[in-house]
Amino acid sequence: MLPVMRTFLIDTDVASDDAVALIMALRAPDVRVAAITTVAGNVDVHQAARNGLYTAELCGSDAPVYVGAEKPLLRKYQNATWFHGQDGLGDHGYAPKRRAPESLHAVEAIIQTIEANPGLVLVTLGPLTNVALALSKKPSIAAKVSRCVIMGGAPCCEGNVTPAAEYNIWVDPEAARIVVLSGLPVELIGWHLCRGEAVVNDRDIAQILALNNDIARFAIECNSHARAAYKMQTGEEGISLPDPVCMSLALNPGIGTNWSDHYLEIETQSELTRGMTVVDRLNVAAADRNQAAWQPALHKGHKAKICWTLDTTRWKQALIAALQSPGAVS
Repeated sequence: MLPVMRTFLIDTDVASDDAVALIMALRAPDVRVAAITTVAGNVDVHQAARNGLYTAELCGSDAPVYVGAEKPLLRKYQNATWFHGQDGLGDHGYAPKRRAPESLHAVEAIIQTIEANPGLVLVTLGPLTNVALALSKKPSIAAKVSRCVIMGGAPCCEGNVTPAAEYNIWVDPEAARIVVLSGLPVELIGWHLCRGEAVVNDRDIAQILALNNDIARFAIECNSHARAAYKMQTGEEGISLPDPVCMSLALNPGIGTNWSDHYLEIETQSELTRGMTVVDRLNVAAADRNQAAWQPALHKGHKAKICWTLDTTRWKQALIAALQSPGAVS
């Protein structure tokens, strides 16, 4: 029996972990990636497109790649090449061999792809600038998305770029706020989920390299710079893969072991807590003392689904399965 196909639209600032997430989606037997749209984030938007094309070609995919916003809505653009390398893929000299990006702007591509595929799954792996611009231009697309799975935020703990914020949200907090208040069915996959036991350790790396194929080797090699940066940042050994964790949950929400629905806000006024993902975990937003600050979220009436924990064994199984050679038995 053939699997029921799902349509994904992936908005991403393709660097090392994004590339592995793209591999997971592009190689999923029940997923059609209708479009890959790139945004300025980890690397500049044109480098992100080159990285996306390289990854698609490596997977034998013809998924179209569209170039989007070159900078945040209001803020100065700040990349993350210190973490991922100058080219975002660890500076190993990867370059797409055949295809070029599509001529249509990513914002238009997002609108057209959603309208042509109502019910699709929108997965965001970078700053939310493109999605915010698309929603501002065509708010009605929010109702045509079945799930909006966002890699972003630190809903329960410290951030990875400031004590309060995770990079994707911090880079363009105004865009993130537009998205979470838009009515999109947001599922927030925070940075905390890729830490601890979820980190790809030496044993996992050896298992992946033992698959002995180009895609598996690329998945490890392109994260070499990020691995060293993560060690410096957190003291943790191994490869932390926030975007592939997010993609595993987009592909199979059952990998998440604890989800709950809450009002969600994004801090845009304070420089100290800029980009903080503020979750009403105790459901106190509607209390008299909080109503003024939470009025926009309460008025919209849309809660986000927050993933708090995941099954790390199943997450790693999903990763390894995606990196196997075609026809391999897991």
